[in-house]
Amino acid sequence: MAEKKMTLSRRNYLKSLLLQIGQTMVDEAAKQAQEEKTIYMEENCPVLSLPGCMQELQELCRKLHKQIDLVDDERYDMDMKVKKSEKEINDLKLMIQDFNGKFRKPALKKVRMSADAMLAALLGSKHKVSMDLRANLKQVKKEARDEEKQTGDWRKKIEDKSGMDGRKKMFETEA
Repeated sequence: MAEKKMTLSRRNYLKSLLLQIGQTMVDEAAKQAQEEKTIYMEENCPVLSLPGCMQELQELCRKLHKQIDLVDDERYDMDMKVKKSEKEINDLKLMIQDFNGKFRKPALKKVRMSADAMLAALLGSKHKVSMDLRANLKQVKKEARDEEKQTGDWRKKIEDKSGMDGRKKMFETEA
């Protein structure tokens, strides 16, 4: 009984108070953001006065296009700065993980892939390198055929010596 539990009505009352306070804070922040927006718009965007003749209207359009180009350039520069800083942040995070040595190796999946497909994936589609594994096997088979010729002579000698004719030849050669 050291910890006294709050009653349900008390808990609901406190919860409603917190929600009311949070709602007022959100409303105040929205009002402040709207005021800042109007102040910024008044400073940077003067009231538009449309001229009466066509030439003045074309001048105004050219002026607005120049301003749009300047804003676009600034936006592009800021975007590139943000991307560069994000890349640097990611690189630094990786360096920190490497220094700490605490990083999990992802579970690798088994992939069935031929040697040609693996080389194509590693080198890209521009390099077409084929590993003909059968060519190596054919070279080995050629050497095996040479051995068969040598063993063929030995088998013929045994066949000649087998049976009665072979025994006669053995005695004739020994005598």
